[in-house]
Amino acid sequence: RRVKTMRKILSEKNMLNNFLKERAYRLSQISFRGTNLTHPLRNIRDLVYVGRITIGTPPQEFQVVFDTGSSDLWVPSDFCTSPACSAHVRFRHLQSSTFRPTNKTFRITYGSGRMKGVVAYDTVRIGDLVSTDQPFGLSMAEYGFKDMPFDGVLGLNYPNISSSGAIPIFDKLKNQGAISEPVFAFYFSKDKREGSVVMFGGVDHRYYKGELNWVPLIQAGGWIVHMDRISFERKVIACSGGCEALVDTGAPLIDGPKPLVDNIQKLIGATPRGSKYYVSCSEVSTLPSIIFTINGINYRLPARAYILKDSRGRCYTAFKEHRLSLPKEFWILGDVFLRRYFSVFDRGNDRIGLARAV
Repeated sequence: RRVKTMRKILSEKNMLNNFLKERAYRLSQISFRGTNLTHPLRNIRDLVYVGRITIGTPPQEFQVVFDTGSSDLWVPSDFCTSPACSAHVRFRHLQSSTFRPTNKTFRITYGSGRMKGVVAYDTVRIGDLVSTDQPFGLSMAEYGFKDMPFDGVLGLNYPNISSSGAIPIFDKLKNQGAISEPVFAFYFSKDKREGSVVMFGGVDHRYYKGELNWVPLIQAGGWIVHMDRISFERKVIACSGGCEALVDTGAPLIDGPKPLVDNIQKLIGATPRGSKYYVSCSEVSTLPSIIFTINGINYRLPARAYILKDSRGRCYTAFKEHRLSLPKEFWILGDVFLRRYFSVFDRGNDRIGLARAV
């Protein structure tokens, strides 16, 4: 015979909320009951990971980058005449019965391009997660995104980073109670097109080995952590007095200050050609690992992780200078790092969990 579950008994007595409140979640206990919160991502040439969302009623489908470096969701609009918009799927607002326009404009600059657009409201779906009346951006002009294999960007950073001032979709879902715990996590495959996922509301332990190492954020309001040092063959080669690092799922490479990146290229023995630094593919197996020490724990990146192949099969390094002028030494740990290390972004406790990906 069917026995009532603990959850059912408690919720009938209206005690479930109190029970859950008193037992504030511990991530070691969170695992999925089902797969509705695991959302597949497609790996495009190890350079970008895109996932499918829909906007509007009836739903219109878009491919977006789930980006911890920004907080806004946007897709191209019907009004946009930039070449980038013509090359991608545009949102047809007249075909959505739940669309609500505003005349609020905003602009965002990314490492790879920039856009300006207008804020609107509509229903957004990420798999089974539904956010009704979700504010999002419609681009009116885009620069630098023409050859990118995605239509738009879905920002997963904190609300205070939002360029449009709109509430990010993760916060809206969290406030609506659609997500059981305020966490999301990423697993990025290597070489394989399928198999990468973003998960919301919990952590699927099958995607990593060992324990999650927790790293507190420098401050609530951005996915930036303190890094102790970067070393190569037991010598500290960057971040010698400690530095800051953004854990960025929307960045393909590892970006740092120009003089330090130039020094790393020299140590690897890479030579510049165009915008990239190349090494001989036959030498990759002989190159040492580069070690990123974060919160006292060494995260080792072997050469096969930090050397990538271009479309002609030539080998280049995954280090790149960023163009940010900041008072402190600052690094961006992008997909090259996150392919090797499974990452959990814990909004409830303002920390990031890292563990060796399977």
